Amino acid sequence: MSTIEESVDIDVPVHVAYNQWTQFKTFPRFLDGVRRVDQIQAVMTHWVTRFGPRTYEYDAEIVEQVPDRLVRWKVLDEPRHTGAAVFEALDAGHCRMTLRVDLRSRGVLKRAATALGLPRRVVHTALTSFKEFTEGQGRETGAWRGEISKGHVQPTEGRSRPHVPTWPTG
Repeated sequence: MSTIEESVDIDVPVHVAYNQWTQFKTFPRFLDGVRRVDQIQAVMTHWVTRFGPRTYEYDAEIVEQVPDRLVRWKVLDEPRHTGAAVFEALDAGHCRMTLRVDLRSRGVLKRAATALGLPRRVVHTALTSFKEFTEGQGRETGAWRGEISKGHVQPTEGRSRPHVPTWPTG
């Protein structure tokens, strides 16, 4: 397993960066290779990505989410990985976002890509693109302020993801 961790300072308040990160449907607007993200449930997303000549479709489960602090996920299909986006307020108008991805490289091509540093470049580009997108917007395009812990959702009153009609029971 290889771990990649990178940070970037973003010139927006921490709640703006966090809120924007929760808007998964906007990821294709700033992440190369991401074609579509569907929010299936509050804790489940479906991704369609394209890298090189290959298209991947996979589901990712949000396993922990704390407003203005953390979003942690695990991918349930290939390419398997886990990750976390950690948010830290630097002052009233600036924050630091740290993205950590744990990859499980299997197969010769995946190990070769890791050895060449491709996953590290992808994480770095994702952070840089998110920073530019968020600063360029000046404010978030939406927000979800609920908490997720061990697959259970505790929504904050009055807020919901607009594209998730009901909260899953569990």
